[in-house]
Amino acid sequence: MSSRRELANAIRALSMDAVQKAKSGHPGAPMGMADIAEVLWNDHLKHNPANPNWSDRDRFVLSNGHGSMLIYSLLHLSGYDLPMDELKTFRQLHSKCAGHPEYSYAPGIETTTGPLGQGITNGVGFAMAEKLLAAEFNRPGHDIVDHNTYVFLGDGCLMEGISHEACSLAGTWGLGNLIAFWDDNNISIDGHIDGWYTDDTVRRFESYGWHVISVDGHDADAINAAIVLAKAVTDKPSMICCKTIIGFGSPNKSGSHDCHGAALGDEEVALTRKQLGWTAAPFEIPADVYAGWDAKTAGADKESAWDVKFAAYAKEFPELAAEFKRRMAKELPANWKEATDKIIAETNEAAASVASRKASQNIIAALAPVLPEFLGGSADLTGSNLTSCADFKHVSGKENGNYISYGVREFGMYAIMNGMALHGGLLPFGGTFHMFSDYAKSAFRMAALMKIRTIAVLTHDSIGQGEDGPTHQPIENTSAMRFIPNMDVWRPADSVEVAVAWTAAVERLDGPSSLVLSRQGIPGRKHDVADFAAMRKGAYVLLEAKGDVQVILIATGSEVDLAAKAQEALASDGINARVVSMPSTNVFDRQDQAYKDSILIPGVKRVAVEAGVTDFWRKYVGLEGGVVGIDTFGESAPGGVLMEHFGFTVDNVVKTVKEVL
Repeated sequence: MSSRRELANAIRALSMDAVQKAKSGHPGAPMGMADIAEVLWNDHLKHNPANPNWSDRDRFVLSNGHGSMLIYSLLHLSGYDLPMDELKTFRQLHSKCAGHPEYSYAPGIETTTGPLGQGITNGVGFAMAEKLLAAEFNRPGHDIVDHNTYVFLGDGCLMEGISHEACSLAGTWGLGNLIAFWDDNNISIDGHIDGWYTDDTVRRFESYGWHVISVDGHDADAINAAIVLAKAVTDKPSMICCKTIIGFGSPNKSGSHDCHGAALGDEEVALTRKQLGWTAAPFEIPADVYAGWDAKTAGADKESAWDVKFAAYAKEFPELAAEFKRRMAKELPANWKEATDKIIAETNEAAASVASRKASQNIIAALAPVLPEFLGGSADLTGSNLTSCADFKHVSGKENGNYISYGVREFGMYAIMNGMALHGGLLPFGGTFHMFSDYAKSAFRMAALMKIRTIAVLTHDSIGQGEDGPTHQPIENTSAMRFIPNMDVWRPADSVEVAVAWTAAVERLDGPSSLVLSRQGIPGRKHDVADFAAMRKGAYVLLEAKGDVQVILIATGSEVDLAAKAQEALASDGINARVVSMPSTNVFDRQDQAYKDSILIPGVKRVAVEAGVTDFWRKYVGLEGGVVGIDTFGESAPGGVLMEHFGFTVDNVVKTVKEVL
């Protein structure tokens, strides 16, 4: 029987061997946190290596993702489908063991981590999702949702501002199912952190309302006792402050930034093996160590016990059980198409002239009864984003619901939403002013990178929002969002396009969507039914030219009406213009060439009209085309005044078309 230290040393050996072979990586954190990981994974973590997607598993997040060999070692040793050959290709092309943990690359990786602070924030989202689902589905004697989220994090995560956003909110929410382990080793890349990080972390987290424990991170008994105590505290998240030595076991580099982000070197690896008493060859694990780590049998037993519980639950509450299974499988409700077809048709019939943010609220209200997994929210702008509706109940620290006031935490909100989406069972959306999408850009990027479904509601989308002035008027933001790979950005032109955009965003399972919406009113329009399907393709012919097409006007959002009016003015001058509404450039770009050519006829001159930066539109209009846009910051004045001041007028569109022709 291997000792705890021998089991932990297996992590240290694999970590330094893989980093050494790759000549790249971060061995220090895995070697320093190995003892903590051994206790957590062998004595507390509820998981089944044979089924990494078991819904009631505990979630484990390595927020300090640079220490990725820690999680790869844990997955391999405990029995996940991550063979040694993958560890040997650490950081190499197409390896499941990428430089930082990548969601969906290797089984058992719950979220992509690397940008520091986002992992702990995802962890808050995981824990919040568990709490909300438990409140919704559990019944007396039937706790089918009953698991914890464990997060490893380092000094860098705590320095990042997003950790404040998320951890203070976790305390307010009383997430007793969230247990974090701080790798308190006093080292970051630049060296000893005393010159740039002297926070009193214990008091900081106590002020958030967390339960805080401090232990020796190399004392297995103390670590175990701390976890037992943390699990017993069910009304507060717990922070276990673990004093560790980075690169533990390395005689010349431990306790130093020398082992933070670089291989130890062959000579130091040999000395470390000797120091640890580890005699196995590189990438070899003794049979008794494997036996000490193997979690396959225990994991299968835990899941089987849960299956028995769920069967009893399903017998007593068949409708709840079916709903739980549907949502965890990310299946849409059975009546989804019928319901959304009706919503779109009714929206079209009403043809309401309202701001697209208000149209969005109308659609949210219509979808809420159809989608019980809907979880809305806003970063302290509910009344401006119009993201709530009568069917929502607000979440607080003591009461559960399906609408969250996140406070002024744009970045934190969207990274928490990422964790909720990854957990499963919920469909999170959150609103802020479009201008503040800049604060959240990294969270959007991570959602797109992981191909997960979240929905951003971004209102006050242009200079048309008016008097708040240039600090609140997006110019480059819409184009910047469109440049995120795998992000679908919708800027709808009327209520029907809003309804179609919402429907498409909900149905999309392989990535996030952003709805860019106006503050100012937009004229309503009644569409032909055929337009509904065409809108889903990202662009369609809204108004056909009266004769042979001489120019194509491409517009989005509130500027579509401007393009429509310009078409009339051009016609009076004998110029035949086609008006194309392009609510989603990203979606349009994915269509086949035949469809794209049918909308944007090759060889026909084009003019784009959008209250944003002009360079983006060159891919559609070419150098010979024209763009009516804005390449400066805005001003403070009523929106209509600004639109005219910056050239969003019929006369300017007509002038631009004539210059192009």
